[in-house]
Amino acid sequence: MTENEDSRPRYRAPALEKGLDILELLAGEGQPMTPSLIAARLDRSVSELFRMILVLENRGYITQSDDSQGFELTNRLFTLGMARTQVKSLMEAAMPLMRDLSETLDQSCHMAVASDDQMVVVARIENSGLLGFSVRPGYRRSIVEATSGLVLFAFQHETIRADWSRRFANHPNKARLKLFHEQADKVRRHGYAQAESDFVQGVTDLSAPIIAGGTCVAALTVPFVQRVVLPRSMAEAIELVRGSAAQISAALVETV
Repeated sequence: MTENEDSRPRYRAPALEKGLDILELLAGEGQPMTPSLIAARLDRSVSELFRMILVLENRGYITQSDDSQGFELTNRLFTLGMARTQVKSLMEAAMPLMRDLSETLDQSCHMAVASDDQMVVVARIENSGLLGFSVRPGYRRSIVEATSGLVLFAFQHETIRADWSRRFANHPNKARLKLFHEQADKVRRHGYAQAESDFVQGVTDLSAPIIAGGTCVAALTVPFVQRVVLPRSMAEAIELVRGSAAQISAALVETV
C-alpha cells in the first residue's frame, strides 16, 4: 500500500460530505450565499447541491436571510455544541460570576471559546443599565482579528500555539498576523488583553483567560463603554475581569 492510499479515508459518504462542505463554507463566510455562489465556491453544480441545501434548510441548519439574498447558518449547530458536557460545566461555573461582574461594572460581558480558526461567543450577560454594548451568543470571528481570540491563543501551551499558527498561515494580511503574535506575547506577560474596538468607537475590550488543565479554555471579555458616570474606572474593571476569570477557573477545577 502506498503512502497516498494509506492516507485516504477508509469510507466515503459523498452526500454527507457535500452537506458538511456547505455548512463549513457558510460558517467561514459569515454572510448569506446563494445556491449558485455556494456551488461555484465548492466547484460543484447547483443541481448537485440543490437537494443538500433543501435538506439542511428543512432540518433547521441553514435558513434564507431576511433580505432573501441567500442562505446563512442558523444557531442549530451552536445549540448542539452547547449540549456537550464540557461546555455545560463551563457555563454553569461562569454564568453566576459573569452576572456579578456585569452588575458591578454596569457593563455587559461575554465568554468565547475557540472553534477551529475562529472564536465563538457561547455566553453573554447584558448590563442592567440603559446604555451599553454587547455581543450576541453564536457570534464568530477569526481568532486573529478578535481580542477574545488573542487571549485564547496567548494562554495556550506552546505545542497548541504552534498548531494554531499553522492554521493561521494562510491569513491574507501577513503584517496583521505578525502583529497578532507580538501582541499575544505581550498579553501573556501582562495576564490580560486591553484593546480598542475596531467595530465601535468608544468601546475598549478587556479580556482575561479562563484556565482549566493548564490551558486557556475560554476568554472572559467586557466591551467597556466609556461614559461620563461609571461605578468603576477602567483600571478597576481590568482587575475585576481578571478576578472573575480566575474565580471561574477555580470553579472548573472543583467540578473535575
